[in-house]
Amino acid sequence: MRISKKLVIFVVGFCLPAIIAISSSLSVWFDNRVDELKYAFIDSELTDIQAKISKDLNQLELFNKIYVIPMIGLEGESYDAFERVWLASGSAEYFHLFYIQDGQATAFSPAYSQVSHFDLPELPASLLAVDQQKTGFVLSGDKGFMVSVIPVSTTLSTAVARNIDSSLLNHYQASDFVASIVLKPGEVTPTGIPSSSGPEQTFNVPGLTDNEKLHLEIHFSETMFNNITQESSLVIYLVWGLSLLLLFIGYLWLRFGVVRPFKRLLAQLAQIDPTAKTYQPIHGDGCSELMAVADRVNGLLVRVFQQKERSKTTLEAIVEAVILTDAWAKVVYLNPQAERLLKIKCETAVGMEIDRLFKSDRSINQTLFSFMKGKADSPLVSKVKFDSLSPKIMQRSISHLRNPRNQVIGTVIVLRDITQEELLKHQLRRRANYDAVTSLLNRSAFEERLAAFSHDAQTLALCYFDLEQFKLINDSCGHNAGDAMLRMVAKAMQSSVEGDVLLARLGGDEFGLALRDIGVVEVAQQIKLIIDAVSMQVMEHQGCHYKVGISVGIALARAPYIVPQELLKDADIACIAAKRKGSNQIHFYDDKDKELTYQRNAPKWAVRIAQAIEHNELLLYYQPIRGISGNSHRKRMEILLRIQEPCGRILPPAQFIAAAERFKLMTEVDKEVIRKTFLWLSMHEELWSDHCLSINLSGNSLGAEGMVDYIVGQLQRFAIPSHCICFEITETSAIQNHHRAMEMLNQLRKQGFSFALDDFGTGFASYGYLRELPVNYVKIDGCFIKTLASNAKDYAIVKSIHDVCRVMGIETVAEFVENQEIIDRLESIGINYAQGYAIGRPKSLDSYQTYEQSDTRLLA
Repeated sequence: MRISKKLVIFVVGFCLPAIIAISSSLSVWFDNRVDELKYAFIDSELTDIQAKISKDLNQLELFNKIYVIPMIGLEGESYDAFERVWLASGSAEYFHLFYIQDGQATAFSPAYSQVSHFDLPELPASLLAVDQQKTGFVLSGDKGFMVSVIPVSTTLSTAVARNIDSSLLNHYQASDFVASIVLKPGEVTPTGIPSSSGPEQTFNVPGLTDNEKLHLEIHFSETMFNNITQESSLVIYLVWGLSLLLLFIGYLWLRFGVVRPFKRLLAQLAQIDPTAKTYQPIHGDGCSELMAVADRVNGLLVRVFQQKERSKTTLEAIVEAVILTDAWAKVVYLNPQAERLLKIKCETAVGMEIDRLFKSDRSINQTLFSFMKGKADSPLVSKVKFDSLSPKIMQRSISHLRNPRNQVIGTVIVLRDITQEELLKHQLRRRANYDAVTSLLNRSAFEERLAAFSHDAQTLALCYFDLEQFKLINDSCGHNAGDAMLRMVAKAMQSSVEGDVLLARLGGDEFGLALRDIGVVEVAQQIKLIIDAVSMQVMEHQGCHYKVGISVGIALARAPYIVPQELLKDADIACIAAKRKGSNQIHFYDDKDKELTYQRNAPKWAVRIAQAIEHNELLLYYQPIRGISGNSHRKRMEILLRIQEPCGRILPPAQFIAAAERFKLMTEVDKEVIRKTFLWLSMHEELWSDHCLSINLSGNSLGAEGMVDYIVGQLQRFAIPSHCICFEITETSAIQNHHRAMEMLNQLRKQGFSFALDDFGTGFASYGYLRELPVNYVKIDGCFIKTLASNAKDYAIVKSIHDVCRVMGIETVAEFVENQEIIDRLESIGINYAQGYAIGRPKSLDSYQTYEQSDTRLLA
C-alpha cells in the first residue's frame, strides 16, 4: 500500500474518529458539569429558602412577643402614636396584627379595621382554636400565610400574620433562578433537601396546628442553564471546524513535504541497475530524514559496488574455475579461468545449459537439480576427469547460490585442478606402503595387511629374513651399492615365491614373508628355494665380487590361535637364533626353548628393569670368593644383581641382563648397583679394613660418558675407602672398547680402585690385551674350570694362564668351582682364589654376617 493511501487512512480512519470521540466526550462532560452546576444551584437555593423561612418564623414569633402583646393595652394617645409609627415604618404592608378572644378574631392593626382587610376573609377554625403558643403556615383557599399565635390569657391570644406573595418571593430568591413559591396542602416524601432535583422542588413546612400538613412548591427557571448549553455547543462546533482544518493542512503538508519527495526517492531507487559498471548517486529532498536515507543508500551502493568489484577481481584472480548457474541449470557467469578451461567466452556461455559445457558429464544437470532440491548446507564435493589433449583430474565443488531471503536461486560450481595433487598422493601412498629401494611392501603396510591376510587362514607362517655380510657391502662399497644388492635380493625372493603370499622389506637388511595354508615341510622347502636364490646373487663393484648370506626365523600358528603381530615377534626371535647357527640357516620358533623365551620377553623385562630402577626395587646379592693359596688375609665377595617379582619369586640374572644389554639399560643398572653397594658399605664401617667388594661393569658402561664422574661422585658422597671396591670387566668388553676402557681404567686406578678381568680365556688375543690392561686380578672363565679334574687340556690352559699372570704380578681367580676335586687341582696349580657353589652360594647382601663359620675363610 502506498504511503499516500496510508496517510488518508490515518486521517480518516484514526484522526477523525479520535476528534469525534474527544469532542463527544467533551460535550458529554460539559453537559454533566452544567447539570451538576444546576443541581448545586437548586440545592443551594433550597437550603437558603429553608433557612430564611425558619428565620422568618422565628422573627414573626419574636415580633408577636415584643410588639403585639404590649400593644393590646394601648388606648387613646398611645394607640394613636403607635398607629402613626406603625404606618410610617411600612410594616403594615407585610405584617397584620389581630387578637383572638372567645373564638373571635378582631383586627387591631392600625392599617386595617377588620381582619378581612389583609386578604384573610375568613380565619380557619384551626387558627381560632389555637390555645397555646404556635408559629406556622396557614392555607386559606389558595392563599397562604405565616402566622404566629401567642395566648395572653385563657380567653385572649395575639396573632401576627404575613402573606405568602410576590414580595416574599423577592425576599427569598437571591437571583432570577427561583420563578415562584406556592404553599400547598399535604405532606411530601421524602422530606428534606434532595441532592439531585428537577426544575420543580418541594419540601414540608410546619403548619399552625399539628393536624394541618403543608408544603412549599418552588419552581426554578432553566433559562440560564439552557443558554450555557447552547454556548458550549457552539464551542464544540468551533473546535470541530478548527480540527478538520488542521487535519487538512497537515495532510497537504505531509503530501507535499514527505509523500512526493519519498515517491521521487523510490523512483530513483527503482532506476538503480545492479549490473551497471558505475553507480549513479540518488538525491533526497523534502526532509532531513529522506536526505539521510539517500546518503545511507548512496553509501550502501558504494559498498555494494566495491564488493562487486572485489568479487569480480577475486573471481578473475583465483586459479579455480568458477561457474554460476540459475535455478534451471543455465550458465549465468564464467570467470576467466573457467573460460580458459572450457574454451568458451562468458558472453557465449551465458544462458547455455550446463551439460553442454561439461561434455564429459552428461548427468550434471540432474546432479544440480537434486542438490538444489535437497537444500544441503555443505557443498557437494566430487572428482571429475576432463578429457582433453592432456587429461586432467578436477575437484568439483557445488554450493547453493541464495538470495537475501535465503532462497536457493542457483548454484556455484568451483573447479580446481588437482592432477598434480593426485599424482603426489599416489606417490605418497606408494611411499607410505612400499619401500623405495626394493618396491616391496614396507613394515607398516606389511603389518597392516597381515590382519586381512590371516583372516580365515587355517595356518599362517611368518618368516623373518636377515642378510649376512650386508654391512660389509655398505661399508666397503657405499650405500648405493648396498641398495643395488637389496634390489637384487628382493627380485630373487619375488621370483622364488608364488601363490598367495605377502613379501616386505621390514628394515635395513631385514625382510618378511607371510605364507598361509601350507604345511611345515612346504614352508621349509619354500624358504630353502629363497636361500638358494639369494645365495646366487653376486654383485660386482670395482672389480670385486660380493655375495650375501641369509638367516631365516620361522614362526607358525594354526587357527584359531593366529595372532599375526605375536608371530612376527616370534619369527624375529627365531631369526636371532638362526644367526647364531651361522649363515644361510633356518630356525623354527619353539615356545619351549628358554633362550628364545628370554629373547622374546626382553622388551617386557626392559620395562620391568626401568621400573625397578625408578622405584628402588633392585636387590643386591653377594657370592664369597675364597683364597686357596694360603696367603690371603682380606675377605672378598662379588656383588650380584637380582629382581624380585610381585609374587615374591627372585628372578635369575639370565632373564633380565640380556634384555638390559639389548635395550641399552646396563649403564643405568650399573649406576644403581654402584650406588646401592657404596651405600651398604658406608653403613658397615667395620668391614673397611679387611673386605673387598667386586662390582661388575658392563661393556656399555665401560668408557661411557660421565661414568667416571659418577663413580667418583658416589665415592665422595658416601665417603668410603676406594681400596674396598674392585671393578670387574669382561675380556670381550675390554677388547671392543679398548681405547675408552684403557682411559677409564687409568682414571679410576688413580682413585685407588682395583680391577679384575672377568671371563678370561674366551677371546682370540687374551694374552696380548692382558699385557696392556692395568688389572689386579684375572678371573679364569668357567668353561675351563668345570672339567679341570678330568680334562688335561683344560688343566694345561688354566696352568698356563696362572703362570703368565704370576709372572706379570696378577692374581688369579677360578670361577664355577663346584666340588672339592676341582679345589684340589686349583691348589696344585697355585690359583689364588676360588668362586663357585663349592665355596658358597649367592645370598642377599642384607643378610651378610661379618664373621662366617670358622671353616669358611674369605681371603683377600
